[in-house]
Amino acid sequence: MSAGWRGPRAGAVQALRAEWTKLRSVPASGWAAVATVGLTVLLSAFVCGSVSTRGGDPAHPGDEDVVMLSLSGVYLSQIAVVALAVTAVTSEYASGMIRVSFLANPRRRVVLAAKAAVVGAAVLAAGLVASLLSFSAGQPILAGNGFTAANGYPPTSLADPAALRAVAGSAVYLALLALLSVGAGAVLRHAAGAITTVLGLLFVPLVALSFLPERLWEPVQRFAPMTAGLAVQSTAGSLELIAGRSARPVGPWAGLGILAAWAAAALLLAFALVERRDA
Repeated sequence: MSAGWRGPRAGAVQALRAEWTKLRSVPASGWAAVATVGLTVLLSAFVCGSVSTRGGDPAHPGDEDVVMLSLSGVYLSQIAVVALAVTAVTSEYASGMIRVSFLANPRRRVVLAAKAAVVGAAVLAAGLVASLLSFSAGQPILAGNGFTAANGYPPTSLADPAALRAVAGSAVYLALLALLSVGAGAVLRHAAGAITTVLGLLFVPLVALSFLPERLWEPVQRFAPMTAGLAVQSTAGSLELIAGRSARPVGPWAGLGILAAWAAAALLLAFALVERRDA
């Protein structure tokens, strides 16, 4: 019994090592990680530098969410995350190396699970670095643009539980998005199709809001993966959304839970198909 237990465990560890080696050996993976950090920090700094305040509405000073502003670069860097996670799967199908992987480890679901775990962990680490740097760079820029206690914006630091949740949650958001992308890549097995599908899930709901009746705005934002997941960044009383509407469609942790459900659905479908289809 102990030998049988060690066998599957050893196979899982071997699969994790193999997927980590694959990820490190592809130069594009390193560049995608650098792009994730760089795009997050640069866009966040640009956004923070482009806004200023005199206290906002005199009746409601301090309405802007200074933490969310300093993490806004995630909106752009998530594109690099999608590309990284999808190509980590589809490049093996395109080159035919997936057959070698399955010959080395016939337990296909273990191979896919190991790939998802390695990609998710790598993106989580890169996302945490990106979020910390963005927050650290953005807060002084915002303070220089008038976001100060005198104008209704008390100093914010990682000692604030809401700010810490927003920073860490942004990294978790990117990691969950990577898992969703791995699932999509394994299901579609074509880089362009999978990347287009995931980016469509992220951005099409935002575009669709301009054409939908107002009564549908909140449900769409509540269950769309990006608007739900990025609610984890919200720390202020109001959350500015598209179409000029200000509301909080879903709570921070509930929003991440919705994104996690999207990721789980994609991976479950991928696990179901990987055993049934030819490599």
